[in-house]
Amino acid sequence: MIRGGPGYAAAAFVLLFIFGPLIVVFARAGGGTLPGPADWAAVRFSVTQATLSALFSVILAIPVSRALARRKFPGRNMLITLLGAPFILPVIVAVLGLLAVFGRSGILNSLLDWAGLPTVQIYGLHGVVLAHIFFNLPLATRIFLQAWQQIPAERFRLAASLNMSAGQVLRRLEIPMIRATAPGAFIVIFAICLSSFTVALTLGGGPRATTVELAIYQAFRFDFDLGRAAVLAVIQTVLAGIVALFALKYSRGEGFGAGLDRVVRRWDAQSAGLRITDAAVMILTALFLLLPLVLVVINGINGWAKMPDQVFTALWVSLVISLFSTALALVLALAIALAALHRGWVEVIGLLGIVSSPLVLGTGLFLIVHPYADPARLAFVVTGLVNALTALPFVLRVLIPSLRGSEKNFGRLADMLGLTGWARLRFLLLPRARRALGFSAGLAAAFSMGDLGVITLFADPGSATLPLQMYRLMGAFRMEAAAGAGLLLLVSSLGLFWIFDKMGRGDVDA
Repeated sequence: MIRGGPGYAAAAFVLLFIFGPLIVVFARAGGGTLPGPADWAAVRFSVTQATLSALFSVILAIPVSRALARRKFPGRNMLITLLGAPFILPVIVAVLGLLAVFGRSGILNSLLDWAGLPTVQIYGLHGVVLAHIFFNLPLATRIFLQAWQQIPAERFRLAASLNMSAGQVLRRLEIPMIRATAPGAFIVIFAICLSSFTVALTLGGGPRATTVELAIYQAFRFDFDLGRAAVLAVIQTVLAGIVALFALKYSRGEGFGAGLDRVVRRWDAQSAGLRITDAAVMILTALFLLLPLVLVVINGINGWAKMPDQVFTALWVSLVISLFSTALALVLALAIALAALHRGWVEVIGLLGIVSSPLVLGTGLFLIVHPYADPARLAFVVTGLVNALTALPFVLRVLIPSLRGSEKNFGRLADMLGLTGWARLRFLLLPRARRALGFSAGLAAAFSMGDLGVITLFADPGSATLPLQMYRLMGAFRMEAAAGAGLLLLVSSLGLFWIFDKMGRGDVDA
Protein backbone atom coordinates (compact mmCIF):
# COMPACT_ATOMS: atom_id res chain seq x y z
CA MET A 1 0.00 0.00 0.00
CA ILE A 2 0.98 3.64 -0.40
CA ARG A 3 1.07 5.95 2.59
CA GLY A 4 -1.29 8.93 2.52
CA GLY A 5 0.92 11.37 4.44
CA PRO A 6 2.02 13.42 1.39
CA GLY A 7 -1.57 13.51 0.18
CA TYR A 8 -2.83 14.83 3.51
CA ALA A 9 -0.08 17.48 3.50
CA ALA A 10 -1.03 18.51 -0.05
CA ALA A 11 -4.71 18.69 0.94
CA ALA A 12 -3.82 20.85 3.94
CA PHE A 13 -1.83 23.17 1.65
CA VAL A 14 -4.83 23.50 -0.67
CA LEU A 15 -7.17 24.28 2.23
CA LEU A 16 -4.79 26.90 3.60
CA PHE A 17 -4.28 28.47 0.20
CA ILE A 18 -8.03 28.68 -0.50
CA PHE A 19 -9.44 29.74 2.85
CA GLY A 20 -6.47 31.79 4.12
CA PRO A 21 -6.93 34.66 1.63
CA LEU A 22 -10.71 34.48 2.07
CA ILE A 23 -10.37 34.90 5.84
CA VAL A 24 -8.01 37.83 5.32
CA VAL A 25 -10.52 39.52 3.02
CA PHE A 26 -13.26 39.00 5.62
CA ALA A 27 -11.05 40.40 8.37
CA ARG A 28 -10.05 43.43 6.33
CA ALA A 29 -13.69 44.04 5.39
CA GLY A 30 -14.85 43.83 8.99
CA GLY A 31 -17.14 40.87 8.20
CA GLY A 32 -19.71 40.20 5.55
CA THR A 33 -23.13 41.58 4.77
CA LEU A 34 -26.37 39.84 3.93
CA PRO A 35 -26.84 39.27 0.17
CA GLY A 36 -29.21 41.70 -1.52
CA PRO A 37 -31.68 41.17 -4.39
CA ALA A 38 -28.99 41.82 -7.01
CA ASP A 39 -26.76 39.20 -5.39
CA TRP A 40 -29.49 36.56 -5.40
CA ALA A 41 -30.26 37.42 -9.03
CA ALA A 42 -26.60 36.81 -9.85
CA VAL A 43 -26.78 33.46 -8.03
CA ARG A 44 -29.88 32.42 -9.99
CA PHE A 45 -28.36 33.40 -13.31
CA SER A 46 -25.10 31.62 -12.47
CA VAL A 47 -26.87 28.38 -11.58
CA THR A 48 -29.16 28.56 -14.65
CA GLN A 49 -26.45 29.20 -17.21
CA ALA A 50 -24.04 26.74 -15.57
CA THR A 51 -26.69 24.00 -15.58
CA LEU A 52 -27.64 24.57 -19.21
CA SER A 53 -24.02 24.89 -20.32
CA ALA A 54 -22.89 21.71 -18.55
CA LEU A 55 -25.94 19.74 -19.66
CA PHE A 56 -25.59 20.61 -23.36
CA SER A 57 -21.81 20.15 -23.28
CA VAL A 58 -22.12 16.64 -21.83
CA ILE A 59 -24.99 15.60 -24.12
CA LEU A 60 -23.19 16.81 -27.25
CA ALA A 61 -19.88 15.27 -26.18
CA ILE A 62 -21.28 11.73 -26.08
CA PRO A 63 -21.79 11.23 -29.86
CA VAL A 64 -18.61 13.18 -30.65
CA SER A 65 -16.40 11.11 -28.34
CA ARG A 66 -18.09 7.89 -29.47
CA ALA A 67 -17.33 8.69 -33.10
CA LEU A 68 -13.69 9.46 -32.29
CA ALA A 69 -13.36 6.35 -30.11
CA ARG A 70 -14.52 3.87 -32.75
CA ARG A 71 -12.92 5.38 -35.86
CA LYS A 72 -9.28 5.15 -36.92
CA PHE A 73 -8.16 7.40 -39.79
CA PRO A 74 -5.08 9.40 -40.80
CA GLY A 75 -4.83 12.63 -38.83
CA ARG A 76 -7.11 11.40 -36.03
CA ASN A 77 -4.70 12.37 -33.24
CA MET A 78 -4.18 15.81 -34.77
CA LEU A 79 -7.96 16.29 -35.02
CA ILE A 80 -8.37 15.35 -31.35
CA THR A 81 -5.72 17.89 -30.41
CA LEU A 82 -7.28 20.62 -32.55
CA LEU A 83 -10.75 19.94 -31.16
CA GLY A 84 -9.31 20.59 -27.71
CA ALA A 85 -8.00 24.01 -28.70
CA PRO A 86 -11.07 26.05 -27.61
CA PHE A 87 -10.84 24.75 -24.04
CA ILE A 88 -7.21 25.81 -23.68
CA LEU A 89 -7.61 29.03 -25.65
CA PRO A 90 -7.44 32.25 -23.60
CA VAL A 91 -11.03 33.31 -23.02
CA ILE A 92 -10.78 36.82 -24.38
CA VAL A 93 -9.19 35.55 -27.61
CA ALA A 94 -11.86 32.89 -28.04
CA VAL A 95 -14.65 35.39 -27.43
CA LEU A 96 -13.28 37.54 -30.24
CA GLY A 97 -13.37 34.49 -32.49
CA LEU A 98 -16.97 33.73 -31.53
CA LEU A 99 -17.99 37.31 -32.22
CA ALA A 100 -16.38 37.03 -35.65
CA VAL A 101 -18.71 34.11 -36.37
CA PHE A 102 -21.89 34.83 -34.37
CA GLY A 103 -21.65 38.59 -33.69
CA ARG A 104 -23.74 41.34 -35.27
CA SER A 105 -21.36 41.63 -38.24
CA GLY A 106 -20.14 38.04 -38.06
CA ILE A 107 -20.20 35.38 -40.74
CA LEU A 108 -23.49 33.80 -39.62
CA ASN A 109 -25.47 37.04 -39.50
CA SER A 110 -23.97 38.14 -42.82
CA LEU A 111 -25.21 34.93 -44.43
CA LEU A 112 -28.64 35.27 -42.79
CA ASP A 113 -28.92 38.88 -43.91
CA TRP A 114 -27.92 37.90 -47.47
CA ALA A 115 -30.61 35.20 -47.45
CA GLY A 116 -33.23 37.65 -46.15
CA LEU A 117 -33.62 35.81 -42.84
CA PRO A 118 -33.72 37.32 -39.32
CA THR A 119 -30.31 37.72 -37.72
CA VAL A 120 -29.36 36.16 -34.38
CA GLN A 121 -28.35 37.92 -31.17
CA ILE A 122 -25.38 36.50 -29.30
CA TYR A 123 -25.73 38.65 -26.20
CA GLY A 124 -27.65 37.38 -23.17
CA LEU A 125 -28.26 33.96 -21.66
CA HIS A 126 -28.12 32.09 -24.97
CA GLY A 127 -24.84 33.80 -25.89
CA VAL A 128 -23.26 32.88 -22.55
CA VAL A 129 -24.42 29.26 -22.91
CA LEU A 130 -23.16 29.11 -26.51
CA ALA A 131 -19.73 30.39 -25.48
CA HIS A 132 -19.53 27.92 -22.59
CA ILE A 133 -20.43 25.03 -24.89
CA PHE A 134 -17.68 26.22 -27.24
CA PHE A 135 -15.16 26.16 -24.39
CA ASN A 136 -16.29 23.02 -22.57
CA LEU A 137 -17.44 20.64 -25.30
CA PRO A 138 -13.78 19.75 -25.99
CA LEU A 139 -13.21 19.03 -22.29
CA ALA A 140 -16.29 16.83 -22.04
CA THR A 141 -15.28 15.06 -25.26
CA ARG A 142 -11.81 14.27 -23.95
CA ILE A 143 -13.20 13.04 -20.62
CA PHE A 144 -15.59 10.66 -22.40
CA LEU A 145 -12.90 9.65 -24.89
CA GLN A 146 -10.60 8.69 -22.02
CA ALA A 147 -13.44 6.68 -20.50
CA TRP A 148 -14.18 4.91 -23.81
CA GLN A 149 -10.52 3.91 -24.04
CA GLN A 150 -10.71 2.38 -20.55
CA ILE A 151 -13.07 -0.33 -21.86
CA PRO A 152 -10.75 -3.29 -22.60
CA ALA A 153 -10.48 -4.39 -26.22
CA GLU A 154 -11.35 -7.92 -25.10
CA ARG A 155 -14.88 -6.79 -24.26
CA PHE A 156 -15.45 -5.66 -27.84
CA ARG A 157 -13.90 -8.90 -29.13
CA LEU A 158 -16.33 -10.85 -26.98
CA ALA A 159 -19.24 -8.73 -28.22
CA ALA A 160 -18.21 -9.42 -31.82
CA SER A 161 -17.96 -13.17 -31.19
CA LEU A 162 -21.52 -13.07 -29.81
CA ASN A 163 -22.70 -11.16 -32.93
CA MET A 164 -23.91 -8.26 -30.81
CA SER A 165 -25.30 -5.31 -32.80
CA ALA A 166 -24.25 -1.70 -32.29
CA GLY A 167 -27.36 -1.13 -30.16
CA GLN A 168 -26.55 -4.12 -27.95
CA VAL A 169 -22.96 -2.97 -27.51
CA LEU A 170 -24.29 0.46 -26.56
CA ARG A 171 -26.60 -1.01 -23.91
CA ARG A 172 -24.16 -3.57 -22.48
CA LEU A 173 -20.81 -1.77 -22.62
CA GLU A 174 -21.16 1.91 -23.41
CA ILE A 175 -24.17 3.10 -21.41
CA PRO A 176 -22.71 1.80 -18.09
CA MET A 177 -19.53 3.74 -18.86
CA ILE A 178 -21.55 6.87 -19.73
CA ARG A 179 -23.52 6.63 -16.47
CA ALA A 180 -20.26 6.41 -14.53
CA THR A 181 -18.52 9.23 -16.40
CA ALA A 182 -21.27 11.79 -17.00
CA PRO A 183 -21.72 13.02 -13.39
CA GLY A 184 -18.02 13.81 -13.00
CA ALA A 185 -17.89 15.58 -16.37
CA PHE A 186 -21.05 17.52 -15.53
CA ILE A 187 -19.76 18.82 -12.19
CA VAL A 188 -16.41 19.91 -13.62
CA ILE A 189 -18.10 21.91 -16.39
CA PHE A 190 -20.81 23.17 -14.02
CA ALA A 191 -18.19 24.53 -11.64
CA ILE A 192 -16.24 26.14 -14.50
CA CYS A 193 -19.34 27.90 -15.78
CA LEU A 194 -20.45 28.83 -12.28
CA SER A 195 -17.33 30.96 -11.87
CA SER A 196 -17.54 32.46 -15.36
CA PHE A 197 -16.21 36.00 -15.57
CA THR A 198 -14.91 37.04 -18.99
CA VAL A 199 -17.72 35.35 -20.92
CA ALA A 200 -20.41 37.01 -18.80
CA LEU A 201 -18.62 40.36 -18.98
CA THR A 202 -18.44 40.34 -22.78
CA LEU A 203 -21.58 38.41 -23.75
CA GLY A 204 -23.91 38.80 -20.77
CA GLY A 205 -25.72 41.78 -22.19
CA GLY A 206 -26.59 43.62 -18.98
CA PRO A 207 -27.28 43.42 -15.21
CA ARG A 208 -29.80 40.59 -15.67
CA ALA A 209 -27.01 38.40 -17.06
CA THR A 210 -24.50 38.79 -14.22
CA THR A 211 -22.71 35.78 -12.76
CA VAL A 212 -21.48 35.55 -9.18
CA GLU A 213 -17.88 35.98 -10.31
CA LEU A 214 -18.78 39.12 -12.24
CA ALA A 215 -20.61 40.42 -9.17
CA ILE A 216 -17.46 39.76 -7.12
CA TYR A 217 -15.44 41.74 -9.65
CA GLN A 218 -17.89 44.62 -9.50
CA ALA A 219 -17.77 44.63 -5.70
CA PHE A 220 -13.96 44.83 -5.80
CA ARG A 221 -13.42 47.08 -8.80
CA PHE A 222 -16.18 49.65 -8.44
CA ASP A 223 -17.30 49.57 -4.80
CA PHE A 224 -14.28 47.99 -3.04
CA ASP A 225 -16.87 46.26 -0.87
CA LEU A 226 -14.71 43.40 0.41
CA GLY A 227 -17.42 42.09 2.71
CA ARG A 228 -19.96 41.68 -0.10
CA ALA A 229 -17.35 40.11 -2.37
CA ALA A 230 -16.34 37.64 0.32
CA VAL A 231 -19.97 36.62 0.98
CA LEU A 232 -20.52 36.06 -2.74
CA ALA A 233 -17.36 33.96 -2.88
CA VAL A 234 -18.63 31.81 0.00
CA ILE A 235 -22.00 31.34 -1.75
CA GLN A 236 -20.22 30.29 -4.93
CA THR A 237 -18.00 27.82 -3.07
CA VAL A 238 -20.92 26.28 -1.17
CA LEU A 239 -23.03 25.87 -4.32
CA ALA A 240 -20.31 24.13 -6.29
CA GLY A 241 -19.21 22.12 -3.25
CA ILE A 242 -22.70 20.65 -2.78
CA VAL A 243 -22.89 19.61 -6.42
CA ALA A 244 -19.34 18.18 -6.24
CA LEU A 245 -20.27 15.96 -3.30
CA PHE A 246 -23.38 14.78 -5.13
CA ALA A 247 -21.39 14.01 -8.28
CA LEU A 248 -18.68 12.14 -6.39
CA LYS A 249 -21.34 9.89 -4.86
CA TYR A 250 -22.61 8.72 -8.24
CA SER A 251 -19.52 8.96 -10.43
CA ARG A 252 -17.78 5.75 -9.40
CA GLY A 253 -18.57 2.93 -11.77
CA GLU A 254 -17.79 -0.73 -11.31
CA GLY A 255 -15.44 -0.86 -14.30
CA PHE A 256 -14.96 -3.60 -16.85
CA GLY A 257 -12.05 -5.51 -15.38
CA ALA A 258 -8.51 -5.84 -16.66
CA GLY A 259 -7.44 -6.23 -20.25
CA LEU A 260 -4.24 -6.86 -22.16
CA ASP A 261 -3.97 -3.29 -23.49
CA ARG A 262 -4.63 -4.35 -27.07
CA VAL A 263 -5.65 -1.88 -29.77
CA VAL A 264 -9.47 -1.60 -29.77
CA ARG A 265 -11.30 -2.75 -32.89
CA ARG A 266 -14.99 -1.98 -33.28
CA TRP A 267 -16.63 -4.70 -35.36
CA ASP A 268 -20.06 -3.37 -34.29
CA ALA A 269 -19.56 -0.03 -36.08
CA GLN A 270 -18.71 -1.10 -39.64
CA SER A 271 -22.04 -0.41 -41.35
CA ALA A 272 -22.22 2.39 -43.93
CA GLY A 273 -24.92 4.21 -41.97
CA LEU A 274 -22.84 4.38 -38.81
CA ARG A 275 -19.77 5.48 -40.75
CA ILE A 276 -21.72 8.34 -42.35
CA THR A 277 -23.25 9.32 -39.00
CA ASP A 278 -19.86 9.41 -37.25
CA ALA A 279 -18.31 11.40 -40.10
CA ALA A 280 -21.15 13.94 -40.02
CA VAL A 281 -20.84 14.34 -36.25
CA MET A 282 -17.09 14.94 -36.44
CA ILE A 283 -17.36 17.38 -39.38
CA LEU A 284 -20.10 19.51 -37.77
CA THR A 285 -18.23 19.59 -34.45
CA ALA A 286 -15.00 20.56 -36.18
CA LEU A 287 -16.74 23.43 -37.99
CA PHE A 288 -18.31 24.73 -34.77
CA LEU A 289 -15.06 24.60 -32.81
CA LEU A 290 -12.44 25.42 -35.41
CA LEU A 291 -14.01 28.17 -37.52
CA PRO A 292 -13.63 30.84 -34.77
CA LEU A 293 -10.02 29.73 -34.31
CA VAL A 294 -9.36 30.09 -38.03
CA LEU A 295 -10.57 33.68 -37.86
CA VAL A 296 -8.34 34.32 -34.85
CA VAL A 297 -5.39 32.98 -36.85
CA ILE A 298 -6.20 35.10 -39.91
CA ASN A 299 -6.48 38.31 -37.87
CA GLY A 300 -3.33 37.38 -35.95
CA ILE A 301 -1.28 36.89 -39.10
CA ASN A 302 -2.31 40.33 -40.30
CA GLY A 303 -1.10 41.89 -37.05
CA TRP A 304 2.01 39.75 -36.48
CA ALA A 305 4.50 42.29 -37.86
CA LYS A 306 3.09 45.07 -35.67
CA MET A 307 3.82 43.41 -32.32
CA PRO A 308 6.33 45.25 -30.08
CA ASP A 309 9.37 43.50 -28.60
CA GLN A 310 7.71 43.44 -25.18
CA VAL A 311 5.37 40.71 -26.47
CA PHE A 312 8.23 38.24 -26.90
CA THR A 313 9.66 39.09 -23.47
CA ALA A 314 6.24 38.44 -21.99
CA LEU A 315 6.14 35.11 -23.84
CA TRP A 316 9.20 33.83 -22.00
CA VAL A 317 7.77 35.01 -18.67
CA SER A 318 4.54 33.12 -19.36
CA LEU A 319 6.45 29.97 -20.34
CA VAL A 320 8.41 29.97 -17.07
CA ILE A 321 5.28 30.54 -14.99
CA SER A 322 3.43 27.86 -16.94
CA LEU A 323 6.10 25.20 -16.39
CA PHE A 324 6.34 26.07 -12.70
CA SER A 325 2.58 25.91 -12.13
CA THR A 326 2.31 22.67 -14.14
CA ALA A 327 4.98 20.94 -12.06
CA LEU A 328 3.35 22.11 -8.82
CA ALA A 329 -0.12 21.03 -9.98
CA LEU A 330 1.14 17.55 -10.90
CA VAL A 331 2.94 17.08 -7.57
CA LEU A 332 -0.12 18.16 -5.58
CA ALA A 333 -2.49 16.12 -7.75
CA LEU A 334 -0.45 12.92 -7.56
CA ALA A 335 -0.14 13.14 -3.78
CA ILE A 336 -3.87 13.86 -3.33
CA ALA A 337 -4.90 11.21 -5.87
CA LEU A 338 -2.90 8.50 -4.10
CA ALA A 339 -4.44 9.45 -0.75
CA ALA A 340 -7.91 9.58 -2.36
CA LEU A 341 -7.61 5.89 -3.30
CA HIS A 342 -8.21 5.12 0.37
CA ARG A 343 -9.80 8.32 1.69
CA GLY A 344 -12.34 9.79 -0.73
CA TRP A 345 -12.73 13.03 1.21
CA VAL A 346 -9.20 14.05 0.20
CA GLU A 347 -10.36 14.27 -3.41
CA VAL A 348 -13.11 16.69 -2.39
CA ILE A 349 -10.51 19.04 -0.92
CA GLY A 350 -8.50 18.91 -4.13
CA LEU A 351 -11.57 19.85 -6.15
CA LEU A 352 -12.18 23.01 -4.10
CA GLY A 353 -9.81 24.94 -6.35
CA ILE A 354 -12.37 24.92 -9.13
CA VAL A 355 -14.98 26.73 -7.03
CA SER A 356 -12.70 29.33 -5.47
CA SER A 357 -12.57 32.81 -6.95
CA PRO A 358 -9.12 33.69 -8.36
CA LEU A 359 -10.05 37.32 -7.86
CA VAL A 360 -10.66 36.80 -4.13
CA LEU A 361 -7.51 34.69 -3.82
CA GLY A 362 -5.46 37.39 -5.50
CA THR A 363 -6.90 40.17 -3.35
CA GLY A 364 -6.36 38.18 -0.16
CA LEU A 365 -2.77 37.37 -1.10
CA PHE A 366 -2.20 41.03 -1.96
CA LEU A 367 -3.44 42.05 1.50
CA ILE A 368 -1.21 39.39 3.12
CA VAL A 369 1.95 40.34 1.22
CA HIS A 370 1.58 44.12 1.10
CA PRO A 371 2.63 44.97 4.70
CA TYR A 372 5.88 42.99 4.38
CA ALA A 373 7.04 43.23 0.76
CA ASP A 374 6.35 44.80 -2.59
CA PRO A 375 3.66 42.60 -4.17
CA ALA A 376 5.09 43.30 -7.64
CA ARG A 377 8.29 41.42 -6.71
CA LEU A 378 6.24 38.29 -5.98
CA ALA A 379 3.84 38.68 -8.89
CA PHE A 380 5.09 35.74 -10.92
CA VAL A 381 5.40 33.36 -7.96
CA VAL A 382 1.89 34.15 -6.73
CA THR A 383 0.52 33.83 -10.27
CA GLY A 384 2.11 30.40 -10.61
CA LEU A 385 0.66 29.24 -7.28
CA VAL A 386 -2.85 30.41 -8.17
CA ASN A 387 -2.61 28.86 -11.63
CA ALA A 388 -1.56 25.52 -10.11
CA LEU A 389 -4.50 25.60 -7.71
CA THR A 390 -6.88 26.46 -10.55
CA ALA A 391 -5.61 23.57 -12.68
CA LEU A 392 -5.56 21.05 -9.81
CA PRO A 393 -9.23 19.95 -10.09
CA PHE A 394 -8.84 19.19 -13.80
CA VAL A 395 -5.70 17.17 -13.18
CA LEU A 396 -7.44 15.22 -10.42
CA ARG A 397 -10.53 14.43 -12.51
CA VAL A 398 -8.29 12.90 -15.17
CA LEU A 399 -5.73 11.23 -12.89
CA ILE A 400 -7.86 9.67 -10.14
CA PRO A 401 -10.00 7.39 -12.38
CA SER A 402 -6.82 6.05 -13.99
CA LEU A 403 -5.17 5.29 -10.64
CA ARG A 404 -8.39 3.86 -9.22
CA GLY A 405 -8.77 1.55 -12.23
CA SER A 406 -5.18 0.31 -11.87
CA GLU A 407 -5.68 -0.43 -8.18
CA LYS A 408 -8.99 -2.20 -8.82
CA ASN A 409 -7.65 -4.38 -11.60
CA PHE A 410 -4.10 -5.08 -10.43
CA GLY A 411 -4.04 -4.14 -6.73
CA ARG A 412 -4.40 -7.72 -5.46
CA LEU A 413 -1.62 -8.93 -7.74
CA ALA A 414 0.61 -6.08 -6.54
CA ASP A 415 -0.14 -7.06 -2.93
CA MET A 416 0.80 -10.67 -3.65
CA LEU A 417 4.09 -9.52 -5.19
CA GLY A 418 4.81 -7.27 -2.23
CA LEU A 419 4.73 -4.04 -4.24
CA THR A 420 4.29 -1.21 -1.76
CA GLY A 421 5.27 2.43 -1.46
CA TRP A 422 7.61 3.77 -4.14
CA ALA A 423 7.87 0.41 -5.94
CA ARG A 424 4.09 0.21 -6.35
CA LEU A 425 3.99 3.77 -7.64
CA ARG A 426 6.89 3.25 -10.06
CA PHE A 427 6.03 -0.13 -11.54
CA LEU A 428 2.21 -0.21 -11.38
CA LEU A 429 0.54 3.16 -11.04
CA LEU A 430 2.70 5.64 -12.94
CA PRO A 431 3.16 3.55 -16.12
CA ARG A 432 -0.59 2.94 -16.43
CA ALA A 433 -1.34 6.59 -15.65
CA ARG A 434 1.05 7.87 -18.34
CA ARG A 435 -1.71 8.93 -20.71
CA ALA A 436 -3.66 10.68 -17.95
CA LEU A 437 -0.54 12.45 -16.66
CA GLY A 438 0.37 13.74 -20.12
CA PHE A 439 -3.13 14.99 -20.85
CA SER A 440 -3.54 16.68 -17.47
CA ALA A 441 -0.08 18.28 -17.69
CA GLY A 442 -1.03 19.70 -21.07
CA LEU A 443 -4.21 21.17 -19.62
CA ALA A 444 -2.37 22.73 -16.67
CA ALA A 445 0.31 24.26 -18.90
CA ALA A 446 -2.20 25.69 -21.36
CA PHE A 447 -4.38 27.14 -18.59
CA SER A 448 -1.41 28.92 -17.06
CA MET A 449 -0.28 30.31 -20.42
CA GLY A 450 -3.68 31.90 -21.05
CA ASP A 451 -4.46 33.14 -17.55
CA LEU A 452 -5.37 36.79 -17.12
CA GLY A 453 -6.42 37.21 -13.53
CA VAL A 454 -4.19 37.50 -10.49
CA ILE A 455 -1.31 38.96 -12.50
CA THR A 456 -3.37 42.11 -13.06
CA LEU A 457 -3.38 42.73 -9.30
CA PHE A 458 0.37 42.30 -8.80
CA ALA A 459 2.29 43.15 -11.98
CA ASP A 460 4.03 46.50 -12.35
CA PRO A 461 4.08 48.42 -15.66
CA GLY A 462 7.50 47.04 -16.55
CA SER A 463 6.61 43.35 -16.35
CA ALA A 464 3.82 41.29 -17.80
CA THR A 465 2.76 37.86 -18.91
CA LEU A 466 1.70 37.38 -22.51
CA PRO A 467 -2.07 37.62 -21.78
CA LEU A 468 -1.50 40.79 -19.74
CA GLN A 469 0.65 42.29 -22.51
CA MET A 470 -2.12 41.50 -24.99
CA TYR A 471 -4.66 43.14 -22.68
CA ARG A 472 -2.48 46.25 -22.47
CA LEU A 473 -2.24 46.44 -26.25
CA MET A 474 -6.03 46.22 -26.49
CA GLY A 475 -6.36 48.96 -23.88
CA ALA A 476 -4.07 51.15 -25.99
CA PHE A 477 -6.30 50.48 -29.03
CA ARG A 478 -3.46 48.69 -30.84
CA MET A 479 -5.88 46.01 -31.99
CA GLU A 480 -3.76 44.63 -34.83
CA ALA A 481 -0.79 44.14 -32.51
CA ALA A 482 -3.12 42.60 -29.95
CA ALA A 483 -4.41 40.19 -32.60
CA GLY A 484 -0.82 39.17 -33.34
CA ALA A 485 -0.19 38.62 -29.63
CA GLY A 486 -3.38 36.56 -29.50
CA LEU A 487 -2.09 34.32 -32.27
CA LEU A 488 1.24 33.90 -30.44
CA LEU A 489 -0.68 33.04 -27.29
CA LEU A 490 -2.81 30.51 -29.16
CA VAL A 491 0.22 28.82 -30.71
CA SER A 492 2.06 28.71 -27.38
CA SER A 493 -0.88 27.29 -25.43
CA LEU A 494 -1.74 24.69 -28.04
CA GLY A 495 1.93 23.81 -28.48
CA LEU A 496 2.45 23.14 -24.77
CA PHE A 497 -0.71 21.06 -24.62
CA TRP A 498 0.34 19.01 -27.65
CA ILE A 499 3.86 18.37 -26.31
CA PHE A 500 2.68 17.11 -22.91
CA ASP A 501 -0.22 15.15 -24.36
CA LYS A 502 2.11 13.52 -26.91
CA MET A 503 4.55 12.58 -24.14
CA GLY A 504 1.68 10.92 -22.29
CA ARG A 505 0.40 8.98 -25.30
CA GLY A 506 3.82 7.77 -26.38
CA ASP A 507 3.54 4.30 -27.94
CA VAL A 508 0.31 3.31 -26.16
CA ASP A 509 -1.34 2.38 -29.45
CA ALA A 510 1.57 0.27 -30.71
